[in-house]
Amino acid sequence: MRFTVVAVGKLKERFWAEACAEYLKRLQPYGRTEVREIPDVDPRRAGGEAAACEREGEAILAALDGLPAQTRVVLLAIDGKERSSVGFSKHLDDLALQGTSDVAFVIGGSTGASPQVRARADETLSFGPITLPHNLARVVLLEQLYRAQRISRGEPYHK
Repeated sequence: MRFTVVAVGKLKERFWAEACAEYLKRLQPYGRTEVREIPDVDPRRAGGEAAACEREGEAILAALDGLPAQTRVVLLAIDGKERSSVGFSKHLDDLALQGTSDVAFVIGGSTGASPQVRARADETLSFGPITLPHNLARVVLLEQLYRAQRISRGEPYHK
């Protein structure tokens, strides 16, 4: 499978960038994983949170348009479906068995995802009812993708 992470915001702190780079490196043997960063929009300069969310949404949709047409889009959202690590791995395996080879995960900005991005998503995924900083959500997503690949192949992983 090929994974694309479309994330609003740049990783400014070195420790976030290093954590993401480590999981991207660990994912290499399992297939291609790419991160596409979308610039975040300052609501004060955009004319409010709704306008910022709309502009970020347009950029997210443009990034998704550059992917293969059959790409499955998964939006990370607090109200999405929660899955255990094993359940997440099984879900990715099931998608692969159904012929899905491209999956894009979308991490919206601080104002959330626009209605157009929500409409484009094929499903939503939640890491629970807690609020995560977007940088941390990206690290957690990459770690869970790595863990899912190891689980799928019967390789040891930390429980």
